[in-house]
Amino acid sequence: MQSQSLRDRQVASLEKILNLNHASPEPSTVHHDPLAANGLIPKATPILNSDGDPIWKVLVFDNLGRDVISSVLRVNDLRGWGVTIHLNINSSRHPIPDVPVLYLVEPTAANLTLINQDLSKSLYSEAYINFLSSIPRPLMEDFAAQIAEAGTAESISQVYDQYLNFVVAEPDLFSLGLGKETYWALNSANAKDEEIDTLVERIVSGLFSVVVTMGVIPIIRCPRGGAAEMIAAKLDRKLRDHILNSKDNLFSTQGQRSSTTGGTPSSRPVLVIVDRNVDLIPMLSHSWTYQSLVHDVLKMYLNRITVETPIDEDNPAKGRTKRAYDLTSKDFFWSRNAGVPFPQVAEDIDTELTKYKDDANEITQKAGASSLEDLQTDNPNTSAQHLKAAITLLPELRERKAVLDMHMNIATALLKGIKDRQLDNFFQIEESITKQTKAMMLELLNDSAKGNQPLDKLRLFIIWFLSTEQEVSRTDMERFEEALTKAGADTTALVYVKKVREVTRMTMMTSAPSQPAQQSTGGELFRGFSSISNRLTGQLPGALGTNFENLISGVKNFLPVNKDITITKIVESLMDPTSASSSAIAKTEDYLYFDPRSANARGTMPAPSQARHQQASGTPGALGSLGPGTQASFGQRRQGFSEAIVFTVGGGSMDEYGNLQDWAKRTSAASGATAGAPKRRVVYGSTEIVNAEDFVVGELARLGREDR
Repeated sequence: MQSQSLRDRQVASLEKILNLNHASPEPSTVHHDPLAANGLIPKATPILNSDGDPIWKVLVFDNLGRDVISSVLRVNDLRGWGVTIHLNINSSRHPIPDVPVLYLVEPTAANLTLINQDLSKSLYSEAYINFLSSIPRPLMEDFAAQIAEAGTAESISQVYDQYLNFVVAEPDLFSLGLGKETYWALNSANAKDEEIDTLVERIVSGLFSVVVTMGVIPIIRCPRGGAAEMIAAKLDRKLRDHILNSKDNLFSTQGQRSSTTGGTPSSRPVLVIVDRNVDLIPMLSHSWTYQSLVHDVLKMYLNRITVETPIDEDNPAKGRTKRAYDLTSKDFFWSRNAGVPFPQVAEDIDTELTKYKDDANEITQKAGASSLEDLQTDNPNTSAQHLKAAITLLPELRERKAVLDMHMNIATALLKGIKDRQLDNFFQIEESITKQTKAMMLELLNDSAKGNQPLDKLRLFIIWFLSTEQEVSRTDMERFEEALTKAGADTTALVYVKKVREVTRMTMMTSAPSQPAQQSTGGELFRGFSSISNRLTGQLPGALGTNFENLISGVKNFLPVNKDITITKIVESLMDPTSASSSAIAKTEDYLYFDPRSANARGTMPAPSQARHQQASGTPGALGSLGPGTQASFGQRRQGFSEAIVFTVGGGSMDEYGNLQDWAKRTSAASGATAGAPKRRVVYGSTEIVNAEDFVVGELARLGREDR
């Protein structure tokens, strides 16, 4: 039986909260099957009152609570669990005195004050308070004092620490929701010490919640120095203290995996913590997979995107309107194609549209109707039996059609972005970036016909600058900066990139492609879109087919090469050292080793702000080393794992997530021939999933301005 994904486990925890912390009588995966296509209200079983009716309730959350819920549940899901209304704790809220309230908030002084005000005003009948992370004892004592003074203790039914202060975007992809400035904060000399201390504590708290939700106590590996070592050491201490000081600890409760209560280290996952500077390229690269393009071109956030679509497909003169789409776990097409190269997505849309049309025709023919819209109960030609079957299947068919229509609109928007910005050219150049000479790069930067966004050229140049083995003199750099400025790019980010280059070059690992890029001369990789445009008559408005033909023309047709990026090579060397390259093994040979279950004690941890002033890593403003740490023995260095949690400090990339999933799938299939070989699984997370524009403009450029 396949183990539950991180999303499955978080959904189960949230459903338990929505059910007033009573366990659901049905497993969560029944309601959130990623392959379910109908998208209808889940058949939830909310807790009932004494009369046998569902207990309806109000849900109140703060900003992080909203993000945690909205990334995995939709309004229909909340209704299925008895939530009639959901509100932000900072909004103006009217009394609903006969209805209980569920709070899902961070344990902050401001939130506790607001909760106490609600209780004093008797806005709701009773309160079920759920903190996203463990509430510190001083805050809990202050809250208790406020409640006692106000005399509102009887209004509180429950207070729980839920350990859910992380956001899950994909089945095994999470972020801690710490904003798009963590890389700046950890690398800037201008960041205040108290900000660094708070940030590191929040990262440790978020990672603690992730491992609690997964029900595992991992082996922790990290490089020496920098924020990664600080976080690893503090997390090790937090896990160790929890295990030693809690008789009934969070890892021994019913429902957690048995391997966590004991077991050998190899039966537990490895948590790999690395600093973002280990490899900046995935934060900048142009990708060719569906989810990465959606993230880059359409600025996906919390699984929601906004797409411009024509008001009337047959009359473009009427203008365009913006439509928001949610890419949820119930979206069968997204679940299957998120990590697939974009040209292949086109083929699958075509296949699914054909399948839908065939299924619709079969139903209507049996029911004696000419189309789904003509299915009427008063049609004399319709038999009762066939009509009943048709009506039963109608909601599922319509939902499938809505999903396919949505992905057609998304694909159209992506194709427009690809063509306008010439993303296919940028991607293809980046596939062989180390082969680009200085003259070739200068020519590309000076070519005004290459794309319509200067930022794409800046991203490409930074990737080349960080990757090339060629010597780039000051004169060369001035020429490049002049060409970028002429193209309209802001080169402020290069001031910082030049400083960090030597650090990242020591940790980056380039990978030779295992096969050349597959160029399609006949355009068959886009035959899906071509055939769609021929078949759309009667399925989608007619002008859409013509739009596709115009968009496809000139877009290059190829599949990406199969290569592992730096983070994947690091993970392979730690999970499967027998198969990893010697260069990757050498880079991780001195990674520190923490086992929170071991008997070895740890010393007192200094504040992160103390360590940052050592600047042992040589990176501007970076955290320094804490001391000797725990050097792994030879046996520990060669220990294999079937499961890993990978965490990047300072921003994460959809490219890295996709590359790690591809590696896990590929190596699991390769080892499948070995009898009893465990399937590999990699969970990827970061402080925040950041797109390239936000990383360059919001963080690298900000650091560059400070260093001028």
